[in-house]
Amino acid sequence: MGTARAKTRTPRVTTADVVAFLSKEYGPVEWKPRNDPMSELVLTILSQHTSDTNSDRAFASLMRTFGTIERVGEASVEDIAAAIRTAGLAKVKAPRIKGVLEKVHREVGSYDLSFIGEMPLEDAKAWLRSLPGIGPKTAAIVLCFSFGMPAMPVDTHIHRVSKRLGLIGPKVSADRAHDILEAKVPPEQVFPFHVYLITHGRRVCKALRPRCGECVLAWGCPSRKLFEASSRSKPTAKSRRPAKR
Repeated sequence: MGTARAKTRTPRVTTADVVAFLSKEYGPVEWKPRNDPMSELVLTILSQHTSDTNSDRAFASLMRTFGTIERVGEASVEDIAAAIRTAGLAKVKAPRIKGVLEKVHREVGSYDLSFIGEMPLEDAKAWLRSLPGIGPKTAAIVLCFSFGMPAMPVDTHIHRVSKRLGLIGPKVSADRAHDILEAKVPPEQVFPFHVYLITHGRRVCKALRPRCGECVLAWGCPSRKLFEASSRSKPTAKSRRPAKR
């Protein structure tokens, strides 16, 4: 009997590869606290379904209008909505901000959320998610960017690139991806993994036209052949037939 031919395994990208290769591509990242936890929470609510530029402008307008988070908590929903109009969906976000501030003050007696930093990660997530309208992404952003805790925020870029690289299944939702990716990444690498994958999604692994030829992870990306085949099958501008009139 002849010996069975050994199967060659196609290399696959791991979460460790993401950090190793993209750190060389984009340079080192260093965690620094971005905002105090309550401000980060309000800013993240404002960022939902809009650009960073619009949410930053809306938060700046909120602070110019009211001066402090305490004053925002005392304001009416209508006045909050007027101050955050540049973020879009003000009629949805204003009552959400008001509801969060009311519940925090009712339970804590202030807007100081520093105590969350002393909680185990899962307890901290659960506490934040008990607030009205706060899901896994918002909770993870606050824990990651304000406390440096190893919570994995998954935005549209991370969700898209992780699916293309095969780090999560093709049908895994963004909400489920938080826990799946977090479990695969060592705690000390959660923040750089998050930053690198967002950067890569914005610069190279774009939503409509991923630049596979420029990707340092293309060697192990299961989606590369699909995108390259799709690109080759599309007619160029010169080869397209003129539309009939």
